[in-house]
Amino acid sequence: MGKDESLTYADSGVDIDTGNEVVSAIKSIVKDTHNESVLSNIGGFGGLYELQTKDYNRPILVSSTDGVGTKVKLAQQLEKNHLIGIDLVAMCVNDVIAQGAKPLFFLDYYATSKLDVRVASQILSGIATGCKESRMALIGGETAEMPGVYKPNDFDLAGFCVGVVEFNKIIDGKNIQSGNAVIGISSSGPHSNGYSLIRKIIEIQQSDLMVNLEILPWVMHSLNLQKFMFNLF
Repeated sequence: MGKDESLTYADSGVDIDTGNEVVSAIKSIVKDTHNESVLSNIGGFGGLYELQTKDYNRPILVSSTDGVGTKVKLAQQLEKNHLIGIDLVAMCVNDVIAQGAKPLFFLDYYATSKLDVRVASQILSGIATGCKESRMALIGGETAEMPGVYKPNDFDLAGFCVGVVEFNKIIDGKNIQSGNAVIGISSSGPHSNGYSLIRKIIEIQQSDLMVNLEILPWVMHSLNLQKFMFNLF
């Protein structure tokens, strides 16, 4: 490259126009998750959310961040991008609910080697669906195009959830006593845990996921328990 030649951001592998196209594609579905507590518009530097303190005597915020681990590899193989977005929300929301909190809002982080508008829109649509199922707002996120960090077509996801609970209703295990009943809730599947082992088993068994219809619901859908847990509160 000569000293007089110009070099654009797109030349380095980052396409700002594609990023803007993704934002335009998901704007309406993200807006559908908002309620009267959301004070910010899509695309701001930070999400603004007004806590309705009048509903609580001593409100305590509960936060959780999580991902979906290597389940993203199966999502890529099966092209179940919408479901992996829902699963991301479920992983974070379940942790907040476990402490007695009501989910308030969610933020996501989606990183990939090169943005694909179709794939990104499917994932973010799934995240919005999970937020609506959990009755919370999707108030922000980051979509990162990072060539050289991820292999072609690879992506990763992370989420961040904030909820609220009345101070005297916090569930933290401190009040567990001998003689308390233990209630077990059957899981609908592995959810988003243990997928490195699951993928290894599939590899050893040389199972073709694309044609093995019996295994698809088991390995890909984890929202059932999240719905059930949320409806307990």
